[in-house]
Amino acid sequence: MLTCLHYRRIKLFMFLAWRLIFINMNPLYSPCQFEKAKSRDLLPLLCEHCKSTYYLTKHRIQNKILSISDRTPFAGSFCSLKCSHAFELSHSRLTIKCKECSKLVSVKKTKLHKNHFCSQSCAARFNNKNKKFGIRRSKLEVWLEQQLLELYPTLEIHFNRKDAINSELDIYIPSLKLAFELNGIFHYEPIYGKEKLNEIQNNDNRKFQACLENGIELCIIDARSQKKFTEKSSEKYLSIITSLLNTKMNSGLVSKIAP
Repeated sequence: MLTCLHYRRIKLFMFLAWRLIFINMNPLYSPCQFEKAKSRDLLPLLCEHCKSTYYLTKHRIQNKILSISDRTPFAGSFCSLKCSHAFELSHSRLTIKCKECSKLVSVKKTKLHKNHFCSQSCAARFNNKNKKFGIRRSKLEVWLEQQLLELYPTLEIHFNRKDAINSELDIYIPSLKLAFELNGIFHYEPIYGKEKLNEIQNNDNRKFQACLENGIELCIIDARSQKKFTEKSSEKYLSIITSLLNTKMNSGLVSKIAP
């Protein structure tokens, strides 16, 4: 006849056995050996990572099982911290494609989200092309894009792309070899410090030189006077762009008609 003590021991053993299956501790001992073992007896287990045999006392196995949470199902399944870390590294990452260039990227499972990129450059390029809000594209740039697409529906216009000179141009018309850069106050004053200003201006100089080498006429528009975006204050910048565009298009048309 089972006593209350025997019943409690059987209940505890069944609970521990279920936890062992759940956490994948890979015991190399039988349930009978576990039941007969004393608290300080060593019992064999299989390391989840290196597959070698290691030993823990029955007391430690019980403590590990009882302390493991559902969030760490493989805790206690390794012969050393080195194996634990190696297993976590190999099973906690996924290889996926960069959203912009399709290059393979290794990402932690815990940090998975909609878009992943291989570099900041790819992230910036993708966001510039697809963002509906944010600070990488000013409201002035977004508004000018809308206006130009309405005014010139048949003209191919590129916005915030790098394919012309391997550096981003705010507005570029391939057929006219004409580009526009809208430079705000950050291009002229050390808002974020002199080092950042030098970096921005050096990038502007490289961009200008790249346009010269590729036969692209670059028009730099100083937009720092616009402290806050309004359509009314933006019309003068649109006027500059359309004026140059119309001049270029008309001169091209004349040259085609001329004998």
